[in-house]
Amino acid sequence: MIVNNNPIQGVIFDMDGTLVDSIPFHLQAWMIFLEKNGVSIREEDFHAQNHGTLQEMIMRFFPNEKSADRIYDLGEEKEETFRNLYKPHIEEVSGVTSFLEALRDQNKSIHLATMGEQDNIDYTLDLIEIRSYFHSLTGGHEVKNGKPDPEIFLKALEKAQIPAENAIVFEDSSGGIRAAKGAGIPVYGIATTHTPQELEGMGCQKAFLNFDEALNYFF
Repeated sequence: MIVNNNPIQGVIFDMDGTLVDSIPFHLQAWMIFLEKNGVSIREEDFHAQNHGTLQEMIMRFFPNEKSADRIYDLGEEKEETFRNLYKPHIEEVSGVTSFLEALRDQNKSIHLATMGEQDNIDYTLDLIEIRSYFHSLTGGHEVKNGKPDPEIFLKALEKAQIPAENAIVFEDSSGGIRAAKGAGIPVYGIATTHTPQELEGMGCQKAFLNFDEALNYFF
């Protein structure tokens, strides 16, 4: 794999919306959770607030909540709501396992960089049975600043011990694309939440409908 004349040593994947098409279920879980806890917001207004770490989002929706334990508990409640909603529907984006197999066959290192918390990482990777492919996992609980800040990708590069120019990222969102580019890593898109054209307009070098297309492109 050669990108921008640089040999690719490792690939970093976002999780929600990239490995699994889970974003609609996260939205539904947020709406249920917020209404249950007395916060009224329209879906179209929620999208502008949907960025950062889980803790940042809880503090955004509950600005008067000062207890760290209560903020943590609210975050856990939201994520449990999501997992219960999504479990009957979870499946990989088409071609994920085949793409990971191809990377492993070429001895590429494989890494995860998601704003998801550890419980959601475990839940997702284990249910779609892809944990064994990953050399490192980096979650939202490990960073202070959520996407679009590049912190999570810089941490993933540090774990991978590879330079930014020798890595690529797969992402599905504007914030994730900006974060990866801020870390100096070329980005490729998976079109679950946006069209390929929209993702390329956001800064992806190329975007694919799924990993079947990515497999044909890279291999």
